[in-house]
Amino acid sequence: MPAYVAARCAGVGGASAAESMTWVARGVTVAQRTRNIFRCLDRPWCGIVRWHSEDAPMKLFRKALILAHRYLGIAIGLLVAMWFVTGIAMMYVGGMPRLMPELRLERLPALDLARVQLTPADAAERADLGEAPERTVLLSVMGRPAYRFGFEGGESVTLFADTGELMDELTVAQSRTAASRFARLPEDRVHLVATVTRPDQWTLLQGRQMPLHKFRVDDEEGTELYVQPLTGEVTVLTTRRARAFAWISTIPHWLYFSALRTDQALWYRVVVWTSELACVLALLGLVLAVTQFRRTRPLRLASAIPYSGWMRWHYITGAVFGVFTLTFAFSGLLSMEPFAWTNAEGLYVGRDVFTGGPVELSRFARMEPAAWDRLMGGRAIKEVELARIQDVPYYVVRRGAAVETADGDRERLHQPYNVTGRAEPDRLLVAAETLEIRTQPFSVESLLARLKSALPDVPIVESQLLPEYDSYYYSRGRQTPLPVLRVKFADPAETWVYVDPDTSQPLATIHRLNRVERWLYNGLHSLDFSFWYDSRPVWDIGMIVLCLGGFTTTVLGLAMGIKRMRRGTRRAMQSLGSAPMTMPSPPADATAARTMIQ
Repeated sequence: MPAYVAARCAGVGGASAAESMTWVARGVTVAQRTRNIFRCLDRPWCGIVRWHSEDAPMKLFRKALILAHRYLGIAIGLLVAMWFVTGIAMMYVGGMPRLMPELRLERLPALDLARVQLTPADAAERADLGEAPERTVLLSVMGRPAYRFGFEGGESVTLFADTGELMDELTVAQSRTAASRFARLPEDRVHLVATVTRPDQWTLLQGRQMPLHKFRVDDEEGTELYVQPLTGEVTVLTTRRARAFAWISTIPHWLYFSALRTDQALWYRVVVWTSELACVLALLGLVLAVTQFRRTRPLRLASAIPYSGWMRWHYITGAVFGVFTLTFAFSGLLSMEPFAWTNAEGLYVGRDVFTGGPVELSRFARMEPAAWDRLMGGRAIKEVELARIQDVPYYVVRRGAAVETADGDRERLHQPYNVTGRAEPDRLLVAAETLEIRTQPFSVESLLARLKSALPDVPIVESQLLPEYDSYYYSRGRQTPLPVLRVKFADPAETWVYVDPDTSQPLATIHRLNRVERWLYNGLHSLDFSFWYDSRPVWDIGMIVLCLGGFTTTVLGLAMGIKRMRRGTRRAMQSLGSAPMTMPSPPADATAARTMIQ
């Protein structure tokens, strides 16, 4: 082996004083010598030096980690950075624009009971339903009282209560009238945009309601309304403000781009795969934070971090915020419920347990306007639902109250179990047989008796009437009913059932794995812990700091990775365009090579 090759392989400190002076005389700096060493180690005939070094396996492992972390960061770094920024926006924006139930009820026209000529049983007979409806509601449609019979799957049949005619699908002109009444503006200020036959950006979850008539309203909010011709109701409402906020928060954060989201299978795979890659990226960074840390005695952080410049800041921010980045990505992955255990089921407690069976429409008489006017004290009725509660027929009367804003709420946007029911302060329960308003909740004893009768083989471990939310049934905006009865069962899944004593209806069924997922998702993704979740702005400050920290380390890594890749690409292009360098032939005998190097 030539002498200069042996000198290059000797290391920065391995050359003799004479050799060092020779290097200095040639104008070769220490940094250049270091680079020469690594270039030499890349030559095949120097492999024997590399593989016989004690640190070679660890160096190779670190190099693989660095390269994997670098190029994976280049691939998805921009997406991860976007998740952090849009996550901050979603703290204040909420989800996709939608029509709030309170606003829908407030915009419904008052129900004119004097025009109701049919009893519920007569209406069901004329509609020729074929099966008992799951839900029966009396409301105003196109300015006329109508019975709406709802069935499983969202299908419904509407029959006008004044003439007994079945409602036909609305024409565009009739839908425009419905939209103008909802907006409380003249029809000349309501303009048809399109008849939507496939979900667009704002109707991604309304596929079963198609077609929809989309209208633009000339108002200060830039309102757009979607009317369902089959029901005559506005089903989706968006404003200019809500649409703009969605574009900078929910849509990019959830990858809710209509072209992607309408393909459910593809969207699911893209979100799951990118979330998994983000987990790997964060985990690689945390491993590198440990392997690249230099342990010094005494410990000096300035010397322990082997980087300078922006790379040093990437290392520091990654070490500090890397755990949060990993938990954020992993909990986001859980929101897609990719694992079988997230879809496990506990006890099934149906509505019939507390109702006693389907609603018997024959037990509801025609509503007398005078009697109901006295009962309501002159207040208008917006909607009346016919219900069966503990085998007794009841009218669930909703009167509606003023709503301040049309924009969506900021309730939890995902939870691993379904919580039904909303707090309705302006709702009344009226006994159908006596027309008496029920002012007291149903007794805890009656609720427990029905549960024991429905599940005789499953013992109840504990039951408690909760005046406030617990860690699994809760609402930041207090939108779910209180008080609530919590019943714990001794089944294999350790199921907890929450029941609304005001309506005698189940609100949530939560088993052990649901509770685990609640902490893994809500706890890790939005730091949803009771000690500070409702303490604002403390929670806001903590979340923003963590998101900005994750954003900073991601952007720094992305920028330096791209810079490094561009530099490597430029060198490769330059080497391809230059003449090949002639290297000395490696010794035939590996032992001789080792002797020459030593």
